[in-house]
Amino acid sequence: MDRARTAAFEILLRLQKDGAYSNLSLEGNAALAPMPARDRAFVASLVYGVTERLLTLDYNLSLYLTKPLSRLQPEVLCLLRLGVCQLLFFDKVPPSAAVNETVQLAKRRCGYAAGLVNAVLRKVAAAGLCLPKEDDPAFRSVKYSCPQWLIDRWDVQYGKENTDGILETSLLPAPVTARVNPLRTTPQDLRKALTAQGAAVSDGPAPELLTLEKLPCPVDELPAFCAGWFHVQDPASFFCVKALDARPGDTVFDLCAAPGGKTFGIAEEMQDQGLVRAFDLYESRVKLIAGGAKRLGLTCVQPAVQDASRPAGIGLADRVLCDVPCAGLGVIRRKPEIKYKPEESLRLLPALQLSILQNGAACVKPGGRLIYSTCSLSGAENEDVCAAFLSGTGDFRPVPPLPQRGEDCMLTLFPHKDGCDGFFIAAFEKRGDR
Repeated sequence: MDRARTAAFEILLRLQKDGAYSNLSLEGNAALAPMPARDRAFVASLVYGVTERLLTLDYNLSLYLTKPLSRLQPEVLCLLRLGVCQLLFFDKVPPSAAVNETVQLAKRRCGYAAGLVNAVLRKVAAAGLCLPKEDDPAFRSVKYSCPQWLIDRWDVQYGKENTDGILETSLLPAPVTARVNPLRTTPQDLRKALTAQGAAVSDGPAPELLTLEKLPCPVDELPAFCAGWFHVQDPASFFCVKALDARPGDTVFDLCAAPGGKTFGIAEEMQDQGLVRAFDLYESRVKLIAGGAKRLGLTCVQPAVQDASRPAGIGLADRVLCDVPCAGLGVIRRKPEIKYKPEESLRLLPALQLSILQNGAACVKPGGRLIYSTCSLSGAENEDVCAAFLSGTGDFRPVPPLPQRGEDCMLTLFPHKDGCDGFFIAAFEKRGDR
């Protein structure tokens, strides 16, 4: 496993220096390709573990260091975090292995610090997980490894009970959900195929969804995936597609479509009859949509490069989806780096989101439907943007996105309540006859 620890160290050091996303650093990493699946999984668990528990790890490290963490060399800090994460959160890793392997790695990479790494890790191993007292204002931030500003914001918007639910689920593994491609197979046949291929499968929250609880290999290596029998889609995105209510023969615009999951779901809802124009700002991401549509056998999908924030004369559609760029605060269990972004970095998003929503509205036919969605749990990005949109137009009226879930025209999905990513969906109908 020392090769796996070395690979995890290299990835974490790059994340620490460059601020890249952990999932992107792991996907397609050439150094991981020759490794057995078990080692690759261990690398991923180390990278995600250190990233999602960063504040908790740093708090515990600070108890045994005489100088601030900020004064440590990046390589030394990365090694300490890697070792402490194994000691505190990896039950199947013996403490002796966590200490000794990390010290050996330190000797190879920064020998001058091997003694410090050894001493600190042994103290952590002896003491175990330490947290502030529960009445300490920093308790929840350290326990859940979440910045205090974000906890405070969620407390105000959703209440302490919901906030604690969000925080607890943010540290749990994100489920992998398969959306069945009805053009190629049925839920029953897909279940049989996946089981035969070594996956453990259970029912999802809708008949079209299956939860993959155990996989013998990466999803994109499964024969059923390669054959286009399914694509991966979180239930929240599935419900967003359902809210669009696209029908066979419709023209649909998906304005921020890459990597294409919702586009594919829309086309499947339409039985591949009609037109789904899938736009994205970057050619490379548009190619992802085209590739996915080809694998699934979806001929009605038409990918194209387009800036969704600027009017472009792309015509009119029966249905328009604005799944806008957002802070991603509903998917931190998948991309834990997101929660460490400074609060100021979120302030420019609502203006961009409103621009895209207004641009999308201009493309809706009379009687047509407009969906605004984010994978963020943020009132400024969600309800406030919708309110600003409605205050500037008399052409649209809000409607329930999913009537079966109630009459509220703005729906927030929570991981701890709904078993899906944190997500926001709002629906509007353009006045006039369709």
